[in-house]
Amino acid sequence: MAVQAQRFREFRMPDVGEGLTEAEILKWYVSVGDTVTDGQVVCEVETAKAAVELPIPFDGVVSEIRFDEGTTVDVGTPIIVVDAGGEDAPGGDEAGAAAAVAAEAVEAAEPAPEPAAKRTAVLVGYGVAPSSTTRRPRKQKPGGPTPGEPLNGHAAPVAPAAPEAPVAPEGPAAEAPAAGAPVAGALRPLAKPPVRKLAKELGIDLATVVPTGPQGEVTREDIRAAAAPPARLPLPAADDIAGVTSTGARETRVPIKGVRKAIAQAMVTSAFTAPHVTEFVTFDITKSMKLVQELKADPAFAGLKVSPLLLVAKALLVALRRNPEANSAWDEANQEIVRKSYVNLGIAAATPRGLVVPNIKDAHDKTLPELAAALGDLVTTAREGKTSPAAMQGGTATITNVGVFGIDTGTPILNPGESAILAFGAVKLQPWVHKGKVKARHVTTLALSFDHRLVDGELGSKVLGDIAAILEQPKRLLTWS
Repeated sequence: MAVQAQRFREFRMPDVGEGLTEAEILKWYVSVGDTVTDGQVVCEVETAKAAVELPIPFDGVVSEIRFDEGTTVDVGTPIIVVDAGGEDAPGGDEAGAAAAVAAEAVEAAEPAPEPAAKRTAVLVGYGVAPSSTTRRPRKQKPGGPTPGEPLNGHAAPVAPAAPEAPVAPEGPAAEAPAAGAPVAGALRPLAKPPVRKLAKELGIDLATVVPTGPQGEVTREDIRAAAAPPARLPLPAADDIAGVTSTGARETRVPIKGVRKAIAQAMVTSAFTAPHVTEFVTFDITKSMKLVQELKADPAFAGLKVSPLLLVAKALLVALRRNPEANSAWDEANQEIVRKSYVNLGIAAATPRGLVVPNIKDAHDKTLPELAAALGDLVTTAREGKTSPAAMQGGTATITNVGVFGIDTGTPILNPGESAILAFGAVKLQPWVHKGKVKARHVTTLALSFDHRLVDGELGSKVLGDIAAILEQPKRLLTWS
């Protein structure tokens, strides 16, 4: 039976991004029974802020799909099983062979082996460690299992435990275990360490959870379902309770995962690691707005989107070249300041999946038409959810355009690893003193947040002042370039 198991190969969730720990399965492109070939895309997953298609690295017939669409899976977890054909096909999965050995042991109803021998039959991802598990509350008989010893033989993948309280089996299994021997069978629910940790955090007893995962293990979704509040009874009429206008639920709980989880982790890390300082400047941007209209009619920009954001981006690039110390990074591990002679310009983009910040590589080297083309491609790709992980790594400075929402400005949080982020506020027609007279002029406000470990107030003021000066008099793009 162990030889037979070698024909089945497991494809595990890969780390498609730098430091990725988990990904959500968005869509399966294959079904059980389909034939797949080496390099064929089998599913699409969402990592931290990006949707990525996964190709399978071997040929065969799909025999099992381990997780449904919408499930978040840890890196290294098998997600699909393929029958490679042939009983001794090369590269057979070791976990499959281990499962076969465990199944034979259960069928033979042999006594449980010693702890050291038992660990060799544990499936990958199911290793039990006292420091990472949540033990099922129950009374222990004197002379029970010793600390650090596995509590079962993990044969449950073949015969999963029922969610109800276990019934004492008949025959040899009903005999009380000897002192120090593992408890046999399904007394301990199957769950991976991250799932056990989640259950512990939410106060959920794994023994009360109905498992729905492959081979009878408890999944994250099972834990969340168990932690969800019970279905609400119809609310009393609005006349009985003030503020109630309907009989539906008044709260919706959404799991924190995918893009929202990545955003939250990045913002918390940045906000509580880098000391932020934000400076503001309000100025007349009328001449830049006129230049935008002229560029739209220029043949060099045919087919390209020209917007005020394009000139803001160019102004930031020039300001960073004039003040190179601001284009740096703080390396805490090596206690070094990393000066960068290039600018990978990040653009915060609002997408249906949440905020993403891809960056334009070597933006400092691009002409204005090239920068316009790169901006257009970046935003289009982001909104389609196709931004690659590589496109969101290595940024040096970022622009967030809050003005498109009619907002004057804000206090943006630095993208982790960067020293500056510029918020571009709404451009509004306002009364402004121009050449000694009050006239209607286009006015905007910029906000520059910077890492005060790297950028002092004087340097930050110079950068922000240069950006405003360029946008007030865009001919400085020529004289300062």
